[in-house]
Amino acid sequence: MIDLAINGNKICTPHGIRQAVVILKNGLIADVCSEVPVDFAGDVIAIGDSVLMAGVIDPHVHINEPGRTDWEGFNTATRAAIAGGLTTLVDMPLNSSPVTTTAEAFDQKLAATQGQLHTNCGFWGGLIPGNTDDIELLIEKGVVGFKAFLTHSGIDDFPNVTEEDLRKAMPLIARHGLPLLVHCELSTDGQLATGDPQSYQNYLSSRPKKWEDEAIALMIRLCEEYNCRTHIVHLSSANSIEPIAIAKRNGLPLTVETAQHYLYFTAETIPDGQTQFKCAPPIREKENNDQLWEALRAGIIDFVATDHSPAPPDLKQLQSGDFMKAWGGIASLQLALPILWTAAKERGFAVTDIARWLSEKPAQLAGVSNRKGQIVKGFDADLVVWNPDKSFVVSADSLQHKHKMTPYLNEELYGVVEQTYLAGELVFKNGDFIKLNAGRLINYRDAETQS
Repeated sequence: MIDLAINGNKICTPHGIRQAVVILKNGLIADVCSEVPVDFAGDVIAIGDSVLMAGVIDPHVHINEPGRTDWEGFNTATRAAIAGGLTTLVDMPLNSSPVTTTAEAFDQKLAATQGQLHTNCGFWGGLIPGNTDDIELLIEKGVVGFKAFLTHSGIDDFPNVTEEDLRKAMPLIARHGLPLLVHCELSTDGQLATGDPQSYQNYLSSRPKKWEDEAIALMIRLCEEYNCRTHIVHLSSANSIEPIAIAKRNGLPLTVETAQHYLYFTAETIPDGQTQFKCAPPIREKENNDQLWEALRAGIIDFVATDHSPAPPDLKQLQSGDFMKAWGGIASLQLALPILWTAAKERGFAVTDIARWLSEKPAQLAGVSNRKGQIVKGFDADLVVWNPDKSFVVSADSLQHKHKMTPYLNEELYGVVEQTYLAGELVFKNGDFIKLNAGRLINYRDAETQS
């Protein structure tokens, strides 16, 4: 492996943006210094005023392989990842077939990565009714935590859990110090839309904030009772911000993410029939989403993850425009960084905020914060070089996702990814893939093995 030095004016360190030289040796960050050492014999890469940041970590990605590779797959998802500066993903357990709720299914998922893992990847195990006995077997296999739904997941093989199921599982998960990720919607009132199925406002009213708020209240109670690390995925209801803030002030091991689409789009601007915007929970009104930004600013929301959940065109009901029948998921993996930066810079946020929300904090949830997510001596040399001042228009041709449907098509975004490094090796540069299949598997013990 060739030693490298990356010399730039905007190196994003835990102490802020600074001019620095980052030395990469044997896959690690060997040093962060003010100038190239006189005895350095490797190559020096000058990046000028582009930003060098720890690689983006996305712990909420649906790759869907094995079994539903026609939806996405490791090859396309992890190519999209390195094109977008994402150096670590954590794959969700529900959209593959079989679902990742047993040790045997986990083995099948690992086998499916062979020869097509272009970025680092870990895996969440699934928690469903009746699989409590599989929890410790999955932990032995190396899952980094567990994911559960409180409402129908959209996949019949991955049913939602009840409070009784959670009470059986949370003590086991807590014993191992792993997080339980929860899709928080409780459809207790059975509210269904009866109006125009093409109307976005009709769809929005069918999944009210109340569903989220009641589910989050339940998880806060159980988090306190069992002292189990609990993570609320894709928060969209601003009504739950204050209860979450109180829980955190009380010292509960509670973390929260929101998603790019809740920060970039607003319900008022979504056209009827445009089902590429459908997700669950839904994208809400501007006033609500402004409050999500303030919670992110205050640290009540810990970070941002894509919830990349693609599907074939027929499942998205693009022809009919039927929000009630369409698959609920937004494809955005490759665009994670520029979407967030475009929206954040308009609100006065800095590059250091992006590094915290996309790299440092997600590393903590995934259990890799002792070696990933920051530019620190001794950490893995997983890095992204990007230009915050350059913009581009999202086109289908530029996307590496299997399906090019995304509500971000034709949007002008700021933040062009120029280079991606995995373990100190350049794998992507200015639109070209330099090295593929360089990703590694990650387990909760942070023991990485070459795929």
